[in-house]
Amino acid sequence: MKKKFILLAAVITALVLEILPYGAVCNFANSEGASFRRTYSYFDLTPFGYANFSPFTVAVLTVALLILTVISILTKKQLRTPLLTVSALATLISPAPLLYGISFFSLVGALITVSLALCTVMAFLQKQE
Repeated sequence: MKKKFILLAAVITALVLEILPYGAVCNFANSEGASFRRTYSYFDLTPFGYANFSPFTVAVLTVALLILTVISILTKKQLRTPLLTVSALATLISPAPLLYGISFFSLVGALITVSLALCTVMAFLQKQE
């Protein structure tokens, strides 16, 4: 049961970090050619519109992970496979902005990836029981 509460804390941590407007990054250029950086919440659709699909996808998966975790705790059911699948998928997609370059990734994005990795580890350890 303790593992489920650690999982819940990690999911809530990731969700709070995703709500903050510092996780998703877009780099723009002005008319003079100078580039500037803007950060957005993972739930903001602006990065999605600029072909940075992973932040919003990770946000949706984190909400699904929170729902699965709460259901697992309240009903005392072992939803091991769905928890592991959703958390692993979110963890794998989370660092995808690095494919565009390091300038499209932020410290908050890295912390979200670490929180989701902790979720995956806790879901995996539940699977071992």
